[in-house]
Amino acid sequence: MQITTRLEFDAGHRIPSHKSQCKNLHGHRYAIEITLSGDIITLENASENGMVMDFSDVKAIAKRAVVDVWDHAFLVYQHDAEILDFLNSLPDHKTVVFPTVPTAENMAAEAFKILKNQYQDTYGNHLKLEKVRLYETPNNWADALS
Repeated sequence: MQITTRLEFDAGHRIPSHKSQCKNLHGHRYAIEITLSGDIITLENASENGMVMDFSDVKAIAKRAVVDVWDHAFLVYQHDAEILDFLNSLPDHKTVVFPTVPTAENMAAEAFKILKNQYQDTYGNHLKLEKVRLYETPNNWADALS
């Protein structure tokens, strides 16, 4: 069985070497979908009985580990020195330094990497992170798969 939950956040970024508009500072209303697989829990009187995992728990983990960190931040490539210098000159600016260029593909991969070991198989139901889908716009997204 697979379950998916979706969260949204706002963040800025730029693609330094992009051939078009994306080389400029800009932002998006991102959405992130977390897909888990596992057996349905069948423990009488357990809060999670009948579920793979409680959606509120799936969301809380993703929110703490990724969404709250990236929301209303500027995501900047670690080698984009010009922008890093600028962002560091702003007092108390929320900046997240990425090891790769913050494209939708790299953001999905980074979110998957961060979340991979966050979902614990508490009930022995073979819980596993299957996919992180990151929407850069409503019509454009990237999938990071297990």
